[in-house]
Amino acid sequence: MLNMAAPSKLVSHVNKLISVSNLSCKTYSSTSAYRINKILSEASLRGKHISVKGWVKAIREMKGTTFIDLDDGSGSEKLQIVLNTERANKDVSCGCCLEASGLLELGQGQGRPVELKAEEVNIIGICDSQGSYPFKPRKRYSTDYTRQFLHLRQRTNSFSALLRLRNAATREMHDFYQKLGFIQVHTPILTTNDCEGAGDVFHVLPAKQQGHQHLHESEHEQSKEAEERNRQVDEEAFFGKSTYLTVSGQLHLEALASGMARVYTFNPAFRAENSQGRRHLAEFYMLDAEFAFVSSLDDVMQNVEDLVKTTTRNLLEKNQEDFDFYMKRIASKGHEESLHRTLDTQFARVTYTEAIEMLAKRNEVTHCKPQWGHDLSKEHEQLVVKHYGGVPVFVTDWPKSIKPFYMRGNDDKKTVACFDLLVPKVGELCGGSLREERLRLLETSLKKAGLADTLSWYLDLRRYGGAPTGGYGIGFERYLQWSLGIQNIKDTLPFPRWAHHCDL
Repeated sequence: MLNMAAPSKLVSHVNKLISVSNLSCKTYSSTSAYRINKILSEASLRGKHISVKGWVKAIREMKGTTFIDLDDGSGSEKLQIVLNTERANKDVSCGCCLEASGLLELGQGQGRPVELKAEEVNIIGICDSQGSYPFKPRKRYSTDYTRQFLHLRQRTNSFSALLRLRNAATREMHDFYQKLGFIQVHTPILTTNDCEGAGDVFHVLPAKQQGHQHLHESEHEQSKEAEERNRQVDEEAFFGKSTYLTVSGQLHLEALASGMARVYTFNPAFRAENSQGRRHLAEFYMLDAEFAFVSSLDDVMQNVEDLVKTTTRNLLEKNQEDFDFYMKRIASKGHEESLHRTLDTQFARVTYTEAIEMLAKRNEVTHCKPQWGHDLSKEHEQLVVKHYGGVPVFVTDWPKSIKPFYMRGNDDKKTVACFDLLVPKVGELCGGSLREERLRLLETSLKKAGLADTLSWYLDLRRYGGAPTGGYGIGFERYLQWSLGIQNIKDTLPFPRWAHHCDL
């Protein structure tokens, strides 16, 4: 027998769903606040009453009319707000936050497509522009000055442009990998291994718990033995072993590539390098990629070159206003031409041995003499780039003795299948290699490095269906420093951390 009540219950349930859907899909009225970049670009908004919110960049008065330049961070151009001076709020000042409502009309001034004839202006947040506010209207400030105000420098034209370009570069890199079928994964920040083996890691310990007893009687009576015992107690209280902030997600990516084939991660990394230099940060972002079934170092390098060129080309073409601003205000003369030349030129490829021989023949005065078996200094890196016409250079096949255990050994048994990508002014931008897939050779390398027990899981990747893999890591801030011509890497991210500096 059919249940005739069921259809009516179903209709009632559907009606409820429609009602809820209508509530959640509420559209904004014409007076809702628009982003300024949309206001300036969409012709359909002209002649309409709109509302906009943002921060005042400049104010000027002329013949009874007040003009306000409003910025909301959405683009490099400002929206001009026009209102009768008699109706203007006297508390409106440079730096304050406000909401303006009125009619959007064609702009009267040169280079202004539209302007807002304000009918109402409400202050959201006041600003002491004549007192302690550090940025004055229509004034340029050096990056050294704005770096003193990390919490406010996004109000400047240069740094707001940087944040938009950083966002665009991030998006382009993600798009690059997604189109190639790579899977984005998240590797851990806390780790028990030092991927690079350099020892410049941050050691993680739990904060002291209430009632936690130290083994020494007083801080002034600490001995090295007591410090070591206290450290062991702290470690055992949480993880049970020494734990660090990651310097790279590479080893974890290798594990995931053994099953997913193509993976990448875009994660923060940390290095306890006591440097005040223009190229170093204690906290930075690394773009690491790993792919299986690769047997040629050339394939890995080509992927890096394609990534750098595709990202940079799209950054230029899709973000022209912000990019042009950086070329005119921040980058050194000739940087843009050099960048375009790079995009049209194959990156140079040279072995480490050839680079050492070339440096020896040039016989240029440097702080240290180039020697086979030693790393290249910053001076050496720039001489290599200069020698090959100022385009990025892949330096391949480095001595095994100065590279990490996981790199695949070459047939000469002296070098490994790896590369460093060197770029003008910045130096090393990216490092990568083929990974050692031969179990016996890897076991020997791990034992020599004293890591056989710690990385026994790493050997399992070769024991159980191992596949040849290769990959690389590119420093995202160094990429921005190179592509945008930024002198100091501390000006490539909002809140830089470096030795003796961890503000905010």
